[in-house]
Amino acid sequence: MGTKRQGRYTVMFEKPPIIRSYAAIVGEKEAEGPLGAYFDTVCEDPMMGQDSWEEAEGQLQYTAVLKALDKAFLRPEDIDYLFAGDLLGQTIATSFGVMELQIPHFGLYGACSTMGESLSLASMAVDGGFASRVVAVTSSHFASAEKQFRYPLGYGNQRSLASTWTVTGSGALVLESAEECSEQAAKKCVRVHGITTGKIIDYGIKDSQNMGACMAPAAAFVIASHLKDMNRKPEDYDRIITGDLGTVGQKILFELMREEGYDIEGSHMDCGIEIFDHETQDTHAGGSGCGCSATTLCSYVMHQMEIGEWKRVLFVPTGALLSKISFNEGLSIPGIAHGVVLEKDG
Repeated sequence: MGTKRQGRYTVMFEKPPIIRSYAAIVGEKEAEGPLGAYFDTVCEDPMMGQDSWEEAEGQLQYTAVLKALDKAFLRPEDIDYLFAGDLLGQTIATSFGVMELQIPHFGLYGACSTMGESLSLASMAVDGGFASRVVAVTSSHFASAEKQFRYPLGYGNQRSLASTWTVTGSGALVLESAEECSEQAAKKCVRVHGITTGKIIDYGIKDSQNMGACMAPAAAFVIASHLKDMNRKPEDYDRIITGDLGTVGQKILFELMREEGYDIEGSHMDCGIEIFDHETQDTHAGGSGCGCSATTLCSYVMHQMEIGEWKRVLFVPTGALLSKISFNEGLSIPGIAHGVVLEKDG
């Protein structure tokens, strides 16, 4: 085992990658929510000028990457690797969306935890010296997700109160080695200091309308494992941020964490709860999708860290590992989560 490892599941970087820039692109519904002022671009056309929902989602990723590069005064050819994924079969939104960029590409699938997975692997590549600059990006689209995982929109089915609303949006971050950044700029940046990689957790839940219950055990495992590996307490973090557990999953998370001996209620935030106004937007348990945690991270979370409101954050996107095939065969829905430690220097 190398010296970077801390305990069983955590790695702390010797040369923490710098988050050089970030961008969040969302649809109109997301922009009308509480975080609307923090997003870079609002897409008024849900089709993004494309012929299908899947192509529209690909365009979200393309737009988010270009925006993040533009904010860093970079071009696609300045990027060594692209770590990207989405919810669709064979990650087709990613494949067709970022193809034109012609950046060496790792396609990833971690369901709604993919932002954590892409950010983790991108950071490892930079810290390990395999790349100087990389991009991590994920996306989701309400219509493409409904089409694949639930029902065609025209079906008009009634959603359960435990269900969540898939976010239409994409978030992208440019990571850079400290050597590529000026010393003065590096001291003021947000860095990825470490990661805690989750494992597949299955509590036997089969309700595909209740993603929060499916994912909460995986989130609890990662958070508890991280705190144990690092010998830290929840109070050591300004925020412990899960991806899209929603109101149902949050309650389960709190219970599971108390069983582990931790009370995280005072520091917990869930992207799925924050992104929509539950009083006015009728999203039931909250938001979900790869784009939920990605757009919240690449807007509100990064803003709070850059202004110094938060100094250390544990970002834990969560995913439910199901497909139409597994659901139709009556299989349970396992969960996965990935933890990323973000710290503001200076």
